[in-house]
Amino acid sequence: MLRSFSTLALSGALSMCVASSALAVDLVMVDQKGCHYCEAWMDEIGPAYPKTDEGKYAPLMRRDIGLGAPEGGRYARRVNFTPTFILMEDGTELARIEGYPGEDFFWPILTQLLKDNTSFSADTNKR
Repeated sequence: MLRSFSTLALSGALSMCVASSALAVDLVMVDQKGCHYCEAWMDEIGPAYPKTDEGKYAPLMRRDIGLGAPEGGRYARRVNFTPTFILMEDGTELARIEGYPGEDFFWPILTQLLKDNTSFSADTNKR
């Protein structure tokens, strides 16, 4: 009986580790000082982002263009202008949005990138 409980406990712990590592998705916003489109995103999207399903699933990480990828991470290709939004999982780039197309276009593009590249699913009418 004790052996069965130990095996079950270990199996549960491993499942939790696997589940938590699968959720290591971030949205990296590559920006720079003086970027008007970055400021527009911060004004229009920034306050709501962490409260949305997308923001909870892929928390925002801001990164200056001069610093390169976050520690332990790697971009698939060079970032040439700001803002660039890079969807990363465990330090690997999955997809990106180059530029800020405005509030009406940003949300559907981001939601589709999340659905196409991760296990994300959400009711997009909640916003």
